[in-house]
Amino acid sequence: MASRIQILIMTALALVFFTGTPAQSQSGVLMMATTTSTDNTGLLEYLAPPFKEQTGIELRWVATGTGKAIALGRNCDVDIVFTHDPGMEEDFVGDGYGVERVLVMYNDFVIVGPESDPGDIKGMTAAGAMETMSAKGLPFASRGDKSGTHLAELGIWKKSSAAVPEKEPWYIQTGQGMINTLIVASERQAYCLTDRGTYITFEARYEDTPPLVILVEGDEVLRNQYAVMAVNPEKCGNAKIDLAQTFVDWIVSPETQELIGEFTLLGKMLFYPNADN
Repeated sequence: MASRIQILIMTALALVFFTGTPAQSQSGVLMMATTTSTDNTGLLEYLAPPFKEQTGIELRWVATGTGKAIALGRNCDVDIVFTHDPGMEEDFVGDGYGVERVLVMYNDFVIVGPESDPGDIKGMTAAGAMETMSAKGLPFASRGDKSGTHLAELGIWKKSSAAVPEKEPWYIQTGQGMINTLIVASERQAYCLTDRGTYITFEARYEDTPPLVILVEGDEVLRNQYAVMAVNPEKCGNAKIDLAQTFVDWIVSPETQELIGEFTLLGKMLFYPNADN
C-alpha cells in the first residue's frame, strides 16, 4: 500500500502535469460522508464557502450516523469521511480503506434531561447516572443507530454496573439523528446522551429554558474526538484522492483551525480545534 507521502507526491505531480496548476486552484466536487453533528450544528455550511473560495472545490456531504458514514467510505460511495468514533476509524484505516486518520477537533458528550431531574443524577459521573437510570427505570432516549454517539453511549453502559437495557420498556431507541432524538426525549421527559454542539443547536430553538438541560458533564469518558480520513484510491479506484487530500490539508491548517474555534452559537464554542495534537 502506498504511504500517505507517496500519494501526496503522486497527486502533486499529476496536478502539475495534467493541469499546470497548483492544488489550491483545483475544481470539482468532493463527496463527504459525515456524522449528523457536523451538519446539524451548521459547521459544514460555515466551512464549505471558504473552502471553495480558497481551493475551487465544491464540498457536498451526506450526514448520517458514524457507522453508516464509514460504511459509505468502505462502499466507495464517497471521497472522504469525517466522523467521531476512534475505534471504527482506526479499523477503517487499518483495513486499507482510509489513507490516514487525522485529528481535527473535539467537543464532549453531555447527559441531558428534564430540569426537574427525577433521578437526581445532576453532578454524577456518566456511569453513575446510567446505573441510577437503570435501577429506577427512568426513561432514556437512545439514538440506537450505531452512530458515534450511540456507540459512546453503549461504552458508558458497559463501564457502569448496569447492563445495556435494550429490551427494557423505559429504554427508547429512536433510530434517528441527534436533533430528532432530543425532540423525542423532550416529549417523553427522558434523559439522553448528546454531543454538546448539537445540544447547543437544540437549545437555541427556545427563548426560555429548553425542555432538556445539561445534568452530567466533564467526565473523562465524555470526550468526543472528530477525525477526517481520505478514502484510499487503492481500495476505491473512483476516489478523488487529490480533492480529498486538499480538504485534509485545508481543515488542519492554522487558518481553518482558527475558523473552527470562532464558530459559536449563543456565544458558546461548539468545537475545539486540536489538529496539532
